[in-house]
Amino acid sequence: MRSTLRTPIFRRAAAAVAIGSLALALTACGDSKDDKPSGDASSKAPASGVQLPKLDGESLEITAVWTGDEQKNFKQVLAEFEKRTGAKVTFVPAQDPIINFLGSKVAGGAPPDIAMLPQPGAIKQAVDKKWAKPLGKEAQAELSKNYSKGWQDLGKVDGTQYAAYYKAANKSLVWYNAKVFDNAAAKEPKTWKEFLATAQAIYDSGVTPVSLGGADGWPLTDWFENIYLSQAGPEKYDQLAQHEIKWTDPSVKQALTTLAQLWGKSDFLAGGNKEAVQTEFTKSVEQAFTGGDQPKGAMVYEGDFAQVNIQQTKAKVGTDAKVFPFPAVGDQAPVVSGGDAAVILKDSKASQALATWLASPEAATIQAKLGGYLSPNKGVDLSAYPNAVQRKIAKAVIDAGDDFRFDMSDQTPQAFGGTPGKGEWKALQDFLVNPKDVAGTQRTLEAEAAKAYKN
Repeated sequence: MRSTLRTPIFRRAAAAVAIGSLALALTACGDSKDDKPSGDASSKAPASGVQLPKLDGESLEITAVWTGDEQKNFKQVLAEFEKRTGAKVTFVPAQDPIINFLGSKVAGGAPPDIAMLPQPGAIKQAVDKKWAKPLGKEAQAELSKNYSKGWQDLGKVDGTQYAAYYKAANKSLVWYNAKVFDNAAAKEPKTWKEFLATAQAIYDSGVTPVSLGGADGWPLTDWFENIYLSQAGPEKYDQLAQHEIKWTDPSVKQALTTLAQLWGKSDFLAGGNKEAVQTEFTKSVEQAFTGGDQPKGAMVYEGDFAQVNIQQTKAKVGTDAKVFPFPAVGDQAPVVSGGDAAVILKDSKASQALATWLASPEAATIQAKLGGYLSPNKGVDLSAYPNAVQRKIAKAVIDAGDDFRFDMSDQTPQAFGGTPGKGEWKALQDFLVNPKDVAGTQRTLEAEAAKAYKN
């Protein structure tokens, strides 16, 4: 099945301003008062402005692929909903691809009330399969009040609002070990050429430059997307996302060739290529911030949500762990976003109330206080975020308005862009192992895409 959803029009000037201000801000270190994360956010939720019904005795299930602290923190948001309504909410862990997981639940006659879907393509699939139910007027009112048109439109299919984006991601960031940079006299790079020079300087200082999580597949698609958006431009990005141009296009060759400038240097990757492709995302982040000034890899690319994993290492964000925007490969640095949206599968007063709650600033504020989370909700006060770095990242997402591109793989059919061991994930894992095979990787990507877009 092919998603017909398009992301908002990219405006180079506005995006450049947003990412430029982010580049200036992310080098700042928060002080100890600003940077100390809150341990329990539910007790600090703002006074409710969203109206929720009494739901005593009602039971709900909500599912997402979240694990670890991300799941733990989200459960605090659900606990506050229970407190305000009297309903009981059970979190059901899902597996990737979540559409397949939901399919088995629907077939068994026991779908969850709400699913948190990470791809616009998955939202479209849920609608086409007649699983998804439109959001009610209360949830839509929260969206209209608190979200930019771009984020609202991402949750629409054929003009009907089916999803409320609860979580956003700035997926154009590189986190780094500050001690290693200091020892190597390395500077934050602004361009891809400077990035490779920085990696060389770190290598020359005796530390492996990059920690890479290839086992999960999706971080590899994110690497490609940032390079492709910056190098080929937003129009080509849209065309490739919709398969209006083929993966054998010269622009894809150029992006893969650029990516191979890093992936082709095994000594630059923690453990080398073969270990990198077996390293899970969480481990790739953690190993960049353990070992003091001798980590396994000094830099790790991924979104703002990596902060949750950084906190597990006891490294202090803004002091030990710093961040810079993904370097410009072409004329402009890329601005790639992701996110997770609440979609109702069982329509009821209770499920509509929970969707309304998740679209409110009050719900997002609870999780914002816990760190490792960004909300596209304009009603969330920036002071809710637990450190200066996180506040600047959140501000950049809000200030960008409609000027961003959504994660490309999340726009494609899930069989191509969102399935472990298949499609784009598998093709890029194979490319990580053998970065010289640009042409073969293109042919594989095109064959997989052609097959997925036909279904």
